[in-house]
Amino acid sequence: MSKIKFRNELKFFINHLQYFTIRQRLRNLMQPDEHAGSTGEYHIRSLYFDDFSNTALNDKLGGFRDRKKYRIRIYNGQDKVIHFEKKLKRMDYIAKLKEPLTREMYNRIMAGDYEVLNVPDKPLFTEIYNEMHDNLLRPKVIVDYVREPYVCHNGNVRITFDKDLRTGLHAVDIFDPELAPVKAIDEDLIILEVKFDEYIPGYIQTALQLEGLNRQSASKYVICRKFLKYNSWEDY
Repeated sequence: MSKIKFRNELKFFINHLQYFTIRQRLRNLMQPDEHAGSTGEYHIRSLYFDDFSNTALNDKLGGFRDRKKYRIRIYNGQDKVIHFEKKLKRMDYIAKLKEPLTREMYNRIMAGDYEVLNVPDKPLFTEIYNEMHDNLLRPKVIVDYVREPYVCHNGNVRITFDKDLRTGLHAVDIFDPELAPVKAIDEDLIILEVKFDEYIPGYIQTALQLEGLNRQSASKYVICRKFLKYNSWEDY
């Protein structure tokens, strides 16, 4: 497996007024991501996995600095690009490892046939396969949202506005045409994510005015898992 490259990641909740203000500034300073297409947006749907101890959930809630999550991700509801991903967190730094899946591989995984991941020359697949066998890693929740992304090569900065966060509740098939995700954030908030390598150029920092924003730590996975509470006394 190649050397893992970690990047800085900052997250904020913003309201619509803040969104329109920041977006207007950024449009003059950054380029839309090439994957966004003519609308400037694309749809992301992820299926998150967790083990029998809910380690990913509990490590996040417990404030552990070093964490990991596994997910299958698709774009715009299509199966042309399917990735099994591992997201690593080290304090404010993140890294992502991923391997492509075919639709057939996805179908087999969802049917409980994890042998499809027993591929010795694919370390990430081998790791996930072992997690599924040893720790009962299983699908937990669908996380669904619309992303508006901007990029700047100076500092390798990527800024995204994630809107209309929804959860699939107890459904776990990301290709289910009957899936009707429900709104996962009570207020009509947008999640602003700022990712960069070593630094953010000063002119982008000025445009963002991060000091005045509401820094947030709750991941989309945790936000959506709260809808799966089986008991009224549970509180994530």
